[in-house]
Amino acid sequence: MESKETARDGNQNNRDHKDQRRRNNGTKQEGPKREAILDLNKYKDTQIKVEFIGGRQIVGVLKGFDQLMNLVLESVEETLRDPEDPNVLTKDTRSLGRVVVRGPSLLTISPLDGSEVIDNPFVAAEVQA
Repeated sequence: MESKETARDGNQNNRDHKDQRRRNNGTKQEGPKREAILDLNKYKDTQIKVEFIGGRQIVGVLKGFDQLMNLVLESVEETLRDPEDPNVLTKDTRSLGRVVVRGPSLLTISPLDGSEVIDNPFVAAEVQA
């Protein structure tokens, strides 16, 4: 008996689902639109610095982007690492030209103008304590 009831319930669920699709004219219902985490429009055609997971760093002019944070950069220069210690960046750079950056590989994006490196205030607080 229970198997017949279960089968009937399953058939009813299928009918309900088909009715729902008919009411929506076969269109897929979408939730609220997601917005990008950053508004990169204000950085378009300006130089930005991009750091990747793994430590690589590049500087280039932002030409385009999409909702997945994939970037198109032009006039890109990569800062090279020290061959002895890959965690240390050198002053040497190499020109890469136009680069397409995949969003999932990004760690940070920052504008080159209006930003400066500062000392870590928490390190100073630990030394004094």
